[in-house]
Amino acid sequence: MTVSPLPRHGDVIVGRDVAGRTLRISGHPESGRVVLSIWQDTVCRATLRLATEDVPDFVAMLTRSVISVDDEDDESTEVLDSAG
Repeated sequence: MTVSPLPRHGDVIVGRDVAGRTLRISGHPESGRVVLSIWQDTVCRATLRLATEDVPDFVAMLTRSVISVDDEDDESTEVLDSAG
């Protein structure tokens, strides 16, 4: 696939691991989809189409994935400390 214009509803995140790698996030309200596509320079390498109702769960998964085990231990300790 070759480069297509960016949609009106969306954004691009530049990857930090490989030069020229980007993630395009595009909203398509007319079809009830959010499309995630991985690009290498001008070539689309992969696409995932999410239903709009799946986006909150996807965001929650992303958020959970950046929490380290140490952070989780700190949170459980705080809960125990505040309880008693």
